[in-house]
Amino acid sequence: MNRYLENVAVRRVVAMVLLASAWEVLSRIGVINPFYAPAPSEILRVVSSLFIEGTIYNHLEATFVAALAGLVIGLALGILLGFAAALVPLVADVLEPIMMLLNAIPRVILAPLFVIWLGIGLASKVALAFILVAVLIFFSVFTGIQQVDRRLVERILTLGGNRWALVRHVYLPSVAAWVLSNLKVSVGFAFTGAVVGEFVAATRGLGYLLSFAQSTYNSALMFALVLLIMVVVLAIFAIAGKLERRLLRWN
Repeated sequence: MNRYLENVAVRRVVAMVLLASAWEVLSRIGVINPFYAPAPSEILRVVSSLFIEGTIYNHLEATFVAALAGLVIGLALGILLGFAAALVPLVADVLEPIMMLLNAIPRVILAPLFVIWLGIGLASKVALAFILVAVLIFFSVFTGIQQVDRRLVERILTLGGNRWALVRHVYLPSVAAWVLSNLKVSVGFAFTGAVVGEFVAATRGLGYLLSFAQSTYNSALMFALVLLIMVVVLAIFAIAGKLERRLLRWN
């Protein structure tokens, strides 16, 4: 299995190197217009200059803080509301239509509204990241509890178990599996919310830099930022994947 994974990783790396090499050659001979798609070497030069000059760190900090704050708050409130809706029918009657409505619309369109309500500072970015994560986690928890085998619930109750025993021994393990399986998606949503919020209105952050690159027609900077965001999110995906596999060994 490990050898198979290593071979897959090698093939993917080789494919990426070949693609980047072809892109570089086509850019240098003029087939690809560098105004629209700069050569990979130029994109890497811009990325390195951002770190060497130190201009990127302040923006990375802003995006990370907004994304991680939105992720943590979204996870906490999504789990809490999901449990409440699954265990209390009256709460479900109120919350489920609201969550379904939020899930039905592209939630990133709320970014301008959050800017009006909360300003261009950190709060509006955290709010957008939070709403993206909270809706996903709410349905993960709500669905996870609803799909618990009813025979198992009946056995716990027959043996004298109370509501707390059900939550601890039945619902929590089921919810943990659903939440952890969606953890990587939640991380992606959190960073999407932070970057989109910064793109709409901000004074710092990776989204702000993307907006600046767009307004100045600096495609090299835009590609560099997209590459940087991809690397950061993929690194977090890898960490989340390892955490998921470790915590779900029992499953």
